[in-house]
Order: sequence, then C-alpha cells, then structure tokens
Amino acid sequence: MTMLRFRRSLACRQVVALLTDYLEDALSKGERNRLERHLAGCPHCREYLEQLRVTIRAAGEIDADEIDDETANELVAMYRRWRADIDAG
Repeated sequence: MTMLRFRRSLACRQVVALLTDYLEDALSKGERNRLERHLAGCPHCREYLEQLRVTIRAAGEIDADEIDDETANELVAMYRRWRADIDAG
C-alpha cells in the first residue's frame, strides 16, 4: 500500500467517530465516500454501524418517563466513558 493510499484510508477508530455524522447525513461527499469504502471492506465496522441503527430504533420507542433514575444514570455514565475514550483517541 502506498503512503498516499494509507493516508486516504480510514482506521476503524476514525470510522467510529464519524458514524453519527454518517447516520445524520452530515458528512461531506468525500468523507462519506472514504467511510463507505472502509465499511465495504470491514465487517467489524459494518456490524457496529448496524448495532447503532438498532439502538437508535429501539431508543426511539422508549418513553423517557419509563426509565428509572438508576438506569438513566448508568446510561449517562456509559456515554461519558465512551466519549472520553473517543476524545483521548
């Protein structure tokens, strides 16, 4: 692989950071193409993307009033840990 091609390709960590924007159609055409090229060759990232889609659909069916405080606190803590990992990345 040439150095130029290496710089144009995305690492899985970069894909994970871009998937929310991808799902919200907020990527430039170039970013979207790079991400989709990666997804085409990476079953792990495709699986992660599908997990995100399932989670979003399921979350859309939950009434916030039905979530108890303990579960809400656990979800917030999990998100903060995930976000810290991404920011440290």
